[in-house]
Amino acid sequence: MPKLGALLLLLVRVNLVHSWRRLKSVHKTSGVMALAVLLFVIGYQALSFLLFSRGFKFVNSFPALGALLLERLFFLLFAFLLVLLLFSNLVIGYGNFFRNRETQHLLSLPIPARVVFQWKFIESTVLASWAFLFLIAPLLAAYGLTRGVPWYYYPMTVVSIALFVVLPGVAGAWVALALARFLDRRSFQVLALLALAVLLPLLFFWLRPQNLPDNLTDTRVLSNLDMLLTRTRFAEWPWLPSFWLSTTVLQWAEGALASAAFFLLVLLSYVLFFGFLSFVSAGKIFSDGFSLVQSRDSIFLRWGWFQKWRRRNGPFDYRVGAVERVFRFLFHPPGGTLAVLVKDARMFWRDTTQWGQTLVLLGLLGVYILNLRHFSEQYANPFWAHLVCYLNLGACALNLATLTTRFVFPQFSLEGKRLWIIGLSPLGLPQVLRIKFWLANCAALFVSVGLILLSCSLLRIPLGHTLYLGLIIGAMTFSLTGLAIGLGALFPNFREENPAKIVSGFGGTLCLLASFLYIVASVALLAMGSPWGWHGANSVAWVLGSWAGFAVLSMVVGWLPYRLGMRRVEDFEF
Repeated sequence: MPKLGALLLLLVRVNLVHSWRRLKSVHKTSGVMALAVLLFVIGYQALSFLLFSRGFKFVNSFPALGALLLERLFFLLFAFLLVLLLFSNLVIGYGNFFRNRETQHLLSLPIPARVVFQWKFIESTVLASWAFLFLIAPLLAAYGLTRGVPWYYYPMTVVSIALFVVLPGVAGAWVALALARFLDRRSFQVLALLALAVLLPLLFFWLRPQNLPDNLTDTRVLSNLDMLLTRTRFAEWPWLPSFWLSTTVLQWAEGALASAAFFLLVLLSYVLFFGFLSFVSAGKIFSDGFSLVQSRDSIFLRWGWFQKWRRRNGPFDYRVGAVERVFRFLFHPPGGTLAVLVKDARMFWRDTTQWGQTLVLLGLLGVYILNLRHFSEQYANPFWAHLVCYLNLGACALNLATLTTRFVFPQFSLEGKRLWIIGLSPLGLPQVLRIKFWLANCAALFVSVGLILLSCSLLRIPLGHTLYLGLIIGAMTFSLTGLAIGLGALFPNFREENPAKIVSGFGGTLCLLASFLYIVASVALLAMGSPWGWHGANSVAWVLGSWAGFAVLSMVVGWLPYRLGMRRVEDFEF
């Protein structure tokens, strides 16, 4: 039998060859996709680099204050990115370890579970970290250009980041293994709920900004700034990996080679220790966790009330009755429509990676909402009030676009090889697509309208403005959902069962780009033709023209792809 290292290298080499062949075939199978992705990457990098450069120059224009602000911003940025990377590795790692068909296939082969875990750990870390590298590359390049750093800043920063992303990957993998192994234990569930109930209020209290009193007599700028940023000192805790990375980057830029090398070696030592520990000792835990996940019936079986309720309602009633009763109470659908609604709801709930990523997105939305209340006291000028109003609309619309692209677009493709069964049913594929469209719209309207109403309330936006923005976000919801459903039917991928990989194809990329451009154009159009104006009321003709342009744009973006998708489904051949 080959050595374990040789087996791991074989898996890595096979997947690299497969990825390279897929990359080379992109321009042959879909040249438009390759061109669109290339233009998007170049455009994002160039625009981000320009914006970061302008921002760094602006901050540096404050004498003696710019350097302090930049340093604190770096610590905060990498601290929050560390948390996001941890959640990303947890969600992707759990799905990759325990809900992946390749993992099931590899474990059925004469390959040790430790090798399978090692390969899946590498794959999950890469999948969870590439977006992080894509986002911060223009920031670090702009910082280096603004500060005039020496040449070795760039390669050493790349090395530091490559070491840094391993640590949240290890932490996310171990948390995923713990969830798989102990999720059905009642003590673990109770402790998790208690920890969540304690941490959320503490986090809410801790992240409150420190307001300066009106009768402040201290005129020292640095002292007042330190008072305002007192809640951000946690980012400078020396035991955080983000602190080591931030210090390394800043020291490379300053030319302090000894200090930068020290923190680089600290990163390297922790990566080697925890990486080696994971590679050597996690195989047995992974194997046991995989067996538990595949054989688990329900995580509530440890609770007496659930067992009594299950016995009272019969062995199968709780599986078919609860969801059906909810949909019957809300929509009163006919039998065939009810069956599709129940099926889609159950498939979403059973896919841990789907609702796990939904929780992460909702958590980010929660952080956004909690911090909005502090902006209501920061502007008194009508111009800034107007600007914040439409920026909030754009932020809510972008969150909506993320949800529709990630969860609505793959719905048709997730039918997979069972699509012919639905196509031969009395409903037919067109009716199934309509059901998916309206179900997605109801869910998206609940999130988007609720988000815009809550955010406007926290921003103390007048009621008339709030209702107007609610109508706008409702129209955007129908357009973005129609775009996602239509493109999902036009560019299906029935061979893939992972929604994340379905979204990564040409259709998903096109849906994301079209959603982003639609939101930017709509917000700009509505802001320029706002009925309240920037420095006074706009003319009636200008306002009506803005509304007409938004209506036409929404119709083209939402209705046209939906109709094309319906035509494709009506003529679909199995």
